[in-house]
This record gives sequence, C-alpha cells and structure tokens, in this order.
Amino acid sequence: MKIIELKESVTASNDRDADALREELNGKGVLLINLMSSPGSGKTTLLKRTVADMKDQRIAVLEADIDSAVDAERMEAAGAKSIQVHTDGMCHMDAGMTKRGLDEMGLEDVDLAFLENVGNLICPAEFDTGAQKNVMILSVPEGDDKPLKYPLMFQKSDVLVVTKIDTMGFFTFSLEKCAERVKHLNPEIQIFPVSAKTGEGMKDWENWLREAEKEIRQEKENGK
Repeated sequence: MKIIELKESVTASNDRDADALREELNGKGVLLINLMSSPGSGKTTLLKRTVADMKDQRIAVLEADIDSAVDAERMEAAGAKSIQVHTDGMCHMDAGMTKRGLDEMGLEDVDLAFLENVGNLICPAEFDTGAQKNVMILSVPEGDDKPLKYPLMFQKSDVLVVTKIDTMGFFTFSLEKCAERVKHLNPEIQIFPVSAKTGEGMKDWENWLREAEKEIRQEKENGK
C-alpha cells in the first residue's frame, strides 16, 4: 500500500513559494515582517503605535483574520496602507496567501510591510510566509512560561517583543526568566520589552525596524 505524506509535500511546495516571494521582496527593496502571537497579545495596538511613531516610513499592513475586517480598518485609520485577508477558517498564513494579499495591495509605494498573522501560537510557526523577518509577540499577562509550552514559535523568530510591560505590577512575570528560556531555545533572538500605551521601549523596537529596512534597501541598491 502506498502512503502519501501530504504535510511534507505541502510544506515543501510552500517553502519554494516562500523563497520566491522573499527574492521578489528583496528585488523591490521592501521589508516584510511576519508578526505572530496569541489572540489578545497586543499586536494591533503595537502596530498602531509603530505606524504613528514612524510616519517617515511608507508602511503597509496585511491583516490576516478568519472572518473580520476590523483590524485593517484600524490600521488605515492609523495612517498605514492596509488590506484584509480572510483565511476561511485556516489558522495560519502561507506564502501563497501572503503573496496574493501583497499583490492585491500593491507595494510600489511601500518601504516596510507587516503581516499580522492569525492569532495562534502553533500553526503560524510551521509555515514560511516569505517574510524576511519573523517577530513573536508575547504579552505580560500571558506569563513567562510560554517558551516552555510553544518552543517552535520562539525558535523560528528573529525578534521577541514583550508587550504590555506597564502591567508588570499586576501579573507574575519575570523578564529575566522569560529571556533565559527564550535564549535557551534561540540564542540569536533579540528581545524588546515595550509598552505601546506609555511608549516605554518603543524606540529600541523601532530602531531595529529601521536598521532591518535599511539593510534590505541597501542590498537592492547594491544589486544583491
């Protein structure tokens, strides 16, 4: 009896699509950031503050959601070019879906694009979206033990943004323990504790974005 491993086949096909999308983005000098987190982590609030603070950048946001269009409307109100992608019940975005969304939105007037992936700590980590950078968002109320429960998400990420640090006094959360657990899984990851509400830590996060975008732009100019 022949057995077909569908997941392996689907993943391999998606990886090829992701590599092609990355090459296309690099050629256009556009940085795409894949934002992953659980629901309620503060992704949209972080994005709104980031867009407001970085008005000198041409920013676009690709909002992925199972059914709603609320987040895309919020991003447009904040000043970002935005489009909503409905995943029809799927718990993640893949490279093909990401490319379709970006093509529909258009990147001619964009320097920095964000993909706000579906709120989920498992599925999004398993599928390459074609983004050049992956960013994990963890909020203080979720607890500092998430790296122990969902290691793949942290292993796949270039950056961890710890949000809602203004609530530290109300929850049992140790930044030191969290950082130790994350670094054990991924020694190269960068960690930015922030509060989009008060602005604390936002400058470091935004400086990282500027440097990452600058690197992509320079690579395009150098013809790499």
